[in-house]
Amino acid sequence: MTWTFLVALPVALPILGAGLSLAFASVRRLQGLLSAGILSIVWLVAAFLVYQSSKGPVVLDVASWAAPVGISLVADRLSSIMLITSVTVTLTVLLYSLAQGAADGDEAAPIAVYHPAFLLLSAGVSNAFLSGDLFNIYVGFELLLVSSFVLITLGGTRDRIRSGTVYVVVSLVSSVIFLIGIALSYAAAGTVNLAQLALRLPEIDPTVRLTIQVMLLVGFGIKAAVFPLSAWLPDSYPTAPAPVTAVFAGLLTKVGVYTIIRAQTLLFPNNRLSIIIGLIAVATMIMGILGAVAQQDIKRLLSFTLVSHIGYMIWGISISTVTGLGATIYYAVHHITVQTALFLVVGLVERRGGTTSLVRLGSLAKLAPFLAALYIVPALNLAGIPPGSGFFGKVGLIQASIDRMMWIDWLLIAAGIISSLLTLYAVSRAWNMAFWQTAPEPLPAKPIPWGMTGSAAGLVGVSLFISLWAGPINQFTEGAAVELKARSPYIVSVLPEDGRGTGESPRVPGDDLPEVDDIEAPDWAPTPAEGGIGGSDDG
Repeated sequence: MTWTFLVALPVALPILGAGLSLAFASVRRLQGLLSAGILSIVWLVAAFLVYQSSKGPVVLDVASWAAPVGISLVADRLSSIMLITSVTVTLTVLLYSLAQGAADGDEAAPIAVYHPAFLLLSAGVSNAFLSGDLFNIYVGFELLLVSSFVLITLGGTRDRIRSGTVYVVVSLVSSVIFLIGIALSYAAAGTVNLAQLALRLPEIDPTVRLTIQVMLLVGFGIKAAVFPLSAWLPDSYPTAPAPVTAVFAGLLTKVGVYTIIRAQTLLFPNNRLSIIIGLIAVATMIMGILGAVAQQDIKRLLSFTLVSHIGYMIWGISISTVTGLGATIYYAVHHITVQTALFLVVGLVERRGGTTSLVRLGSLAKLAPFLAALYIVPALNLAGIPPGSGFFGKVGLIQASIDRMMWIDWLLIAAGIISSLLTLYAVSRAWNMAFWQTAPEPLPAKPIPWGMTGSAAGLVGVSLFISLWAGPINQFTEGAAVELKARSPYIVSVLPEDGRGTGESPRVPGDDLPEVDDIEAPDWAPTPAEGGIGGSDDG
């Protein structure tokens, strides 16, 4: 039985659900049930794709148009693990927002466009992860942009409109740069299919290839909020409602990280910019965490830590070895979960304490001890305290630098350790001010709905699961790194017949699929010596 049509469902179902949700805008409860049901189905599909991708990439030629003419959707190990992580987070945040709306009553419930925009956001993220076409990734980004602007400006307050405007302007700039990179790629290689680009880019002029690489890296770097392209983030995220801030913090920057991983490994495997990317990682880690320790608002503090920890993922990309890429993917999964959980918990803090100002908060450990525990677990995990998943991810990155041991690796290791220590200081200081010290004034006694607490606790539990199952998850992410370095599993799956797709949905790979190391490139593909399949480990 052919199951490859399932690759389209994480994109198609949320779009369909958004239309249905808008049609039933007057029935709030039905909107919520519809959104939760669709994301639950998408989660099951994502879990199946994780299982199937462990045997080899699952490819769908959309509408039976053969690649590279048509659009391909590809679920390999990297895209499938990012997909299930993103859907887990979006489903949890949706349940959190539904509980918040139910507790506040119909008048305070999310307005009619919340659910359609939220589902479109999920569709855009899934499309970016699964697309095997450079322009289709751009389409996914635009879906993200439209839905994000709606979500970030919910309520129409002055601060939210200002933040939303900044976010849109920055996103449009990055989209224009990305679009120029796509145009250059098509002009130079005659295609925007990722697999075919991987074959043709090594044949073009090195200067042109480097220009394309830089354009894509800048466009994706703005999306990922790497320093110095990250100034927009701390002013944009904190003003949005708690569920929106949580899903933005967890997912949107990771889409940028994902596209950097995909481009740097599949399209530009020679790693010519490794030193520059490493320096960007160092600057991102240090500047982000220095901003965090100076904050007196817990939302802004976490926004700066978000920037800082993007640097850890860029660290692994700069090394671009199996160990480095595997640690980066594992760290991305960890960070999506932990950062989202922290912002959900901060939403509970704001509800219980009436503010997110650390100067005005206090005594929450006595008033809400379970809330204090919900904060400290992901906070320590973010800082990399063993045996949390953050610790394992950072150890993997340090090991990758030790294995390579260039001069830049000493800077990366030092920046990573300093950033971890300052993260521990920042989150501990926030815990002391918000939970331990006595509040300067009595806090409002507003109860926290059990549905909101349960959703946040569930995501904290997922972060603990990632820690407890670090071995199997790390084995999967290292397998993803092997595929990325080999390149041939992706290319051969998309273009199996003389450099063209079949135009039909092939059978999902079974247990008889050869291991990644056993897959050989077809005759029409360039050899590693020619800069094609396999790439280069230099840098």
